Amino acid sequence: MSGRVFGFDRLLKIFGRKTQTFDRYVDALPTHQNAIDAIPGWSTAFPEAFGVTAGIVPTYYDQRIFWAIDCFGALEGREVLELGPLEAGHTYMLENAGAHVDAVEANQLAFMRCLVAKEILGLRKARFWLGDFVKWLERTDKSYDLIVASGVLYHQHDPLRLLELIAQRASAVFIWTHVVSEAMPLADPRRSVMADVPEEHSFHGVTVRAYPRSYVKTQSNPAFCGGMRDDHRWLDKDDLIAALRALGFDDIRTNHDEPDHVYGPAVSIFARRS
Repeated sequence: MSGRVFGFDRLLKIFGRKTQTFDRYVDALPTHQNAIDAIPGWSTAFPEAFGVTAGIVPTYYDQRIFWAIDCFGALEGREVLELGPLEAGHTYMLENAGAHVDAVEANQLAFMRCLVAKEILGLRKARFWLGDFVKWLERTDKSYDLIVASGVLYHQHDPLRLLELIAQRASAVFIWTHVVSEAMPLADPRRSVMADVPEEHSFHGVTVRAYPRSYVKTQSNPAFCGGMRDDHRWLDKDDLIAALRALGFDDIRTNHDEPDHVYGPAVSIFARRS
C-alpha cells in the first residue's frame, strides 16, 4: 500500500465519519449559562434578573455585607481588599456601593467561577487575583480603606498572623467567622472535628485560645471552599475581640450572632481604628 494516495471519501469509508463534538468544546448557542455549566461546584446564586442558574446561596444580597457597608459609611471611590471572594457575590455588592475592589482567591475553581461571574455581572471596578492573600498582604505596599474577610479567618492555619497583616494594611475590617464560645461545649457534636484542648497564644499582650480543627476529607468535593490545607484553627470569640483591641481597633461592633449555626457559632464583626 506504500505510495498509494487515498482520497478523502475513501478515508471516510475506512475510518468512519466522526460527528461527536470534542469534550473541550461547546457546540450550543453561546450563553452565560454555558460558562456557568463549564465549571463545577457552584454554591452561590445570581440575581434573578440575569436569568441563569448556578448555586442557591444569594450572596449578592447579603445582609452581613449591607451591615458592613452601613458601619463603614460611603464606599464611593474607596479601595477595598476582599479576601476569598468565592464566586463574586460580595464583590458585586461592594462594586455596586462604589468601591474599587482587589479580590484575592486561592482556590483555582473558585477563581474561575469569579471570572465567569465578573463577565455575567458586568463588574468593571473589581480585579480578581489567584493566589494566597496572606502573601498578598505581606508583600503589597498598597493600603486599603476597608478589608472584607468574610468566611476566611476560621480557615487559616495562623489566624492571628492574618489579623496582624490586616491591621497593617487597613484601618477598618469586616469579618464574618466561626468562633468557639460557651454555645458549643465539649459535648456538642459540632466539636467532634475539633481539638478538645486549645492552643494558647500570647498576642500583643493578650492570651488568645485557638482550636485546631479538621475538614475530615471534605476537601475532595468540587464545591469545597475551605482553606489551602487541613490545618486550620478557630479562635475563641471573646479572645478574638480582645485581639482586635490589642491591634488598635477601638471601634468594634458585632452583629449576626449565630450560636446555633450548623457548623459552629458564628458572628459578624466590624472593627475600625481611629
